Amino acid sequence: MSDLHDRAEAAGLIRQWQDAKGEDQLVSDEALEAILACLDDDAIEERFVSADVGGIVVLPLGWRAGPAELRLESGDTRKVALSEDDDRVCLTGIATPGYHHLRQDDRELTVAIAPLRCPSPPAGRHWGSAVQIPSLREGHGAYGDFASLAQAAATLGRAGAAAVAISPVHALFPADASRFSPYAPSSRLFRNAWLAPAGEPVAEAEELIDWSTAAPDRMRDLRIVYDRLSDADRTTFAEWRQAQGERLQAQAVFDALHGYFLARNGASGWQQWPDEFHDPAGEAVRGFVADHADAVAFHAFAQWHADRGLARAADAAREASMAIGLIADLAIGVAGDGADSWSRPQDVLTGLSIGAPPDPLGPDGQNWGITALSPFALRRQGFAPFIGTLRAILAHAGGVRIDHALGLGRLWVIPEGRTADQGAYLTMPFDHMLRILKIEAHRANDGRGAIVIGEDLGTVPPGFRDVMADAGMLGMRVLPFERDTEGDFVPSEDWSADAIAMTATHDIATVAGWWQGRDLEWRATIAGKPVSSDQQDERADERSRLWDKIGDHPMPQEAAPVVDAAISAVASSPCPLAIIPAEDLLGLVEQPNLPGTIDEHPNWRRRLPNTLDAAFADPVVATRIATLNAR
Repeated sequence: MSDLHDRAEAAGLIRQWQDAKGEDQLVSDEALEAILACLDDDAIEERFVSADVGGIVVLPLGWRAGPAELRLESGDTRKVALSEDDDRVCLTGIATPGYHHLRQDDRELTVAIAPLRCPSPPAGRHWGSAVQIPSLREGHGAYGDFASLAQAAATLGRAGAAAVAISPVHALFPADASRFSPYAPSSRLFRNAWLAPAGEPVAEAEELIDWSTAAPDRMRDLRIVYDRLSDADRTTFAEWRQAQGERLQAQAVFDALHGYFLARNGASGWQQWPDEFHDPAGEAVRGFVADHADAVAFHAFAQWHADRGLARAADAAREASMAIGLIADLAIGVAGDGADSWSRPQDVLTGLSIGAPPDPLGPDGQNWGITALSPFALRRQGFAPFIGTLRAILAHAGGVRIDHALGLGRLWVIPEGRTADQGAYLTMPFDHMLRILKIEAHRANDGRGAIVIGEDLGTVPPGFRDVMADAGMLGMRVLPFERDTEGDFVPSEDWSADAIAMTATHDIATVAGWWQGRDLEWRATIAGKPVSSDQQDERADERSRLWDKIGDHPMPQEAAPVVDAAISAVASSPCPLAIIPAEDLLGLVEQPNLPGTIDEHPNWRRRLPNTLDAAFADPVVATRIATLNAR
């Protein structure tokens, strides 16, 4: 093995990997060199270890068998004896979950002890819906916000739903209305200010959201709310702002700077600012804060107001007797030119973006244009960045969906300026991150706990789903993807009980859209050519295969009976929770997002045709809800 290959292995780069066809692929030496040049993988003194309750804690090199002191997170201390086993120094018998501290002589480290499993779903089988918050009609604004979500949650709860799943509500770029994708956030520690309730309802709202006017209008309305704050609210906000500390200040400063330079010279991210503003602690930034204290305070207020709105939506879900409540969505990473990357560049993979290797669905691979937490930074900082991220996402949630759950174990990293096929898998500290996830999930929701769903669609390594199941992390079983080796649909009664069941996701066609071939039409339109006869024949065959598993009479031409049957099939699975997107409950044809497109398809811009309350009064929709409740 060459020195380059040794260095790559030591850094956690996976040189040989299997593609979607199960064929071995080898990362080029050139790609390894380019990736290694971006990694800050200097020797790290291990200051964090983890184990499950009652398990063996293996200590790093340098620790010795003998007496030590364990300080529990509660503050209680006790003497412990470290033992040696197979040349390893170990600690056993810790039965209390939490982040404890072990000390021996001048050495100290954090010992994270996790529950054996993530919190279990409520007993029985339940259903919920997935909504794109901006698509909601509640509130009659230009788009839905957290107040709309509160009303929608109440409606769903009254209808019998146990949960409402939402797309990420991470902080975006408040001054840049073009950056409205929820999966490319500026920060995962704070909220999307555009979703903070403000302003008067409008009489007529368009079918598609025009973010270029809607987002600036919302920021204007939020400024009016800020200027009119009562003395009591101003005091409450000031206390909250102080309690949030330096991370909120950094977020507010970034948002103020971003708006300033975007307006001044069109800078879309901090790398395009003058060099002296690249250092958050530098003199230029301090001077800006002093001169623009009001703008900084306003952006801090926007975060407070948004967080209160999200909290009220969570309260509305609980008050509607939802057994789970809000299921938040954790994006896999952040924009490399956003607040997190500016204020804490040492936390992220600088110079690298993440994505996916080439596969049959994407022969060129995928570059998502975002970065992620660095495994080396996590180890250096005792995983504080990951813990903080989980606490932010779980603050008002009864559940969380981990986008691309495989990313807890490995990330496909791509050097800037290179194509996705020039990447490689970088190993993440999966065992530690999974245990932290279990600890934080049990503490969430005011101690009631939050269920954890891992997005495990597509190609996953053998055994990964078993590891998820053992940890109590629910997978996802989505109707169009549940096929056997012959391409036939697997009956829903044979789906795994270690997962949630879904008719569709926001990234694929709705049931009605798939049945009618609307997704094929979109792809053909974008490609500038008609749907081919081969594609039409293949979809006809797939429709027949699906109906063979979910239908009980001749195959219909119209989509409505197929939507009914799909919902019934998904609700009949042994999964503890069935999630039906609002688009499928209402039998809509168009999907919220078409991956691989930016302007060609109106991603994240579609509105629902009516409020959920009005839609549920439709006898067809009411029958679908009755089916869900009966199943």
